Amino acid sequence: MLAPGSALMWEQGWQTTGATGSLQNLKKFNNQDFNRLRALCLSQGLLFEDATFPAHVSSIGPNLLPEDKLRRIQWKRPTELQRNPYLIMDGVSRFDIMQGEIGDCWMLAALGSVTLQKQFLENVLPKDQGFQDDYAGIFHFRFWQYGDWVDVVIDDQLPFLNGRYLSVHPRTSNEFWPSLLEKAYAKLRGSYQNLHGGYLSDALVDLTGGVQVQFSLKDPPPDLEEILKAANKSKCLMGCSTSGQSGNIELRNGIVQGHAYTVTGVAKVRYRNGWKHIIRIWNPWGHGEWKGPWSDDSPQWDHVEPKFREALFRNKADGEFWMSYENFQEQFSWLYICNSTPTFLDFGDQRCTTWSVDRHMNLWSPVIATGAVSTNPQYFFKVPDYDPKTYNVVISLMQKHAEGMQDAKTLKIGFLITTSLTRDVTNYFILSPGTYVVVPATTEDQEFEFILRIFMKNQDYNENANSPPSPVLPMDVPRQNRDSSYKAVFLRYAKQGSAIDASQLQQLLNEVILQDEMTSLGGRFSFDSCRGILSLMDLNSDGRLTLQEFGSLWRSLTKYMVIFSKEDRNHSGFLDLSELKSAIQTAGLAANEQLLRLMALRYSDAARRIGFSDFVCCMLRLETMTYAFQNLAEGRSQILMTAMEWLTLVMYT
Repeated sequence: MLAPGSALMWEQGWQTTGATGSLQNLKKFNNQDFNRLRALCLSQGLLFEDATFPAHVSSIGPNLLPEDKLRRIQWKRPTELQRNPYLIMDGVSRFDIMQGEIGDCWMLAALGSVTLQKQFLENVLPKDQGFQDDYAGIFHFRFWQYGDWVDVVIDDQLPFLNGRYLSVHPRTSNEFWPSLLEKAYAKLRGSYQNLHGGYLSDALVDLTGGVQVQFSLKDPPPDLEEILKAANKSKCLMGCSTSGQSGNIELRNGIVQGHAYTVTGVAKVRYRNGWKHIIRIWNPWGHGEWKGPWSDDSPQWDHVEPKFREALFRNKADGEFWMSYENFQEQFSWLYICNSTPTFLDFGDQRCTTWSVDRHMNLWSPVIATGAVSTNPQYFFKVPDYDPKTYNVVISLMQKHAEGMQDAKTLKIGFLITTSLTRDVTNYFILSPGTYVVVPATTEDQEFEFILRIFMKNQDYNENANSPPSPVLPMDVPRQNRDSSYKAVFLRYAKQGSAIDASQLQQLLNEVILQDEMTSLGGRFSFDSCRGILSLMDLNSDGRLTLQEFGSLWRSLTKYMVIFSKEDRNHSGFLDLSELKSAIQTAGLAANEQLLRLMALRYSDAARRIGFSDFVCCMLRLETMTYAFQNLAEGRSQILMTAMEWLTLVMYT
């Protein structure tokens, strides 16, 4: 073991090459490489000191404590506190955790839930470290941040105030994984101060990379009991919280107001002449329990069959207790459930189901969004089939804070369904077959980066059991190093060139856009129609589309695809004239009866129906000429022909 008095200060690490962000190739927080730093410390016989999160009041934060207390903060390593410190003793358990002076019950409640699920715990708490072998005063932990798994390196100096842990302290005096993991999370979020108050939902996602949904217990969904049972059965992480300002106000019944708890179990027990649903809850204080029915000393347990009582009952002052489902709804305000996929929505009479997920990262900008919702980043997805009795789509939108800016303003965000002043907005739906669009948005005139995740249930319908999920077509504002789906398509057909011609565009549209059964029924894109599309989108007039020009076309294509699918009410693959008129209105354009007849004459078949490829050509020309006329007319006091007369002329020529 190295001498505690000697230490190595290290400010910069190394940046790895290649794609980062997965558990196999972690993103290194502050570019610090744990293995290299530890090897360097061992080779020089020094203990690591982290200059990026130093043993200094700057790591505590200026507003967590009064100045006189901040000055009294001392930093000590576990080797100074215990002769034989351990990272982990006898496994990891929620009972190892006892909350300290910092109000981070929201994070510790999530951590308590993680200890119950080994598959998540091993991702967060690496095994390649400890105090016995290769100890150098350096540790590391992993957290999920906005789509990436991040490896956070720390030294093991812990803050003390008046000889007591400022942070979480272990129930066993020589076990230090809770305190060190909490320090790594504080570093990730900028300071210990930034752990003082937060959202349980955020911590659940940061510790798992999963999707979480919040359920109001004051206005619960009718199937909440089924959701709870499905969550427990599929090993989800669960937590709950009480209303009120955080101030450690403990009611006479033992429940703390403005506090977060872990849900550790759900059971149905034989009670008297019937069955009772009960829920087990843990307080991250490590003490302080419910005193009502089904608590440790309640008489209800005397009427439970011995085999159930023996399996469930534990009369210890460890912060964990049982309560009835009815009391749970009365005493708590919110239930949080999290898993890698929304397995908590898999209940009822269902066949084998799996969930697929599609991810997008991008930027929402008030400049981009000005004028029309359709110019926001938009994401389309198709629901091929569904069971009307079960939830089949979950949408999660998360706003991203820059590194070191965890205390930055949280905007009200949503996706044109709901808005919420939280980092993460998630909702679940029962959607019938069709094509849908998600438009991330904020109510405030401020730019924000986001990660959008769309989870879709894949129902096992025997013959289609192994078929892949329907592709998700992104419609996106171009942004470097962001959602690059259309860029990959462009480069594939441009054959690594800088532009595509009409022939390449024809091949692209027929192979990519018309892979959908409904859009392909109306015929393929002809070479002439692709030349016409190219002439409308080719700003340089060189007979080719650049990546930027193709990006504009891609956004229009995906917009028209969802409009076409919506208006094709009989799923024939064609639009009749009334459906075409409705589609034009949905697109925010206008056409009188004369123009409609001329459009049908030019673009429809003998039955006066328009297929998708012709619909695209028609809409692109209509939209382009509408905007051209508006620009032409702007500022002019006299126009010789009306807008409709002019559009009629250019639409038919």
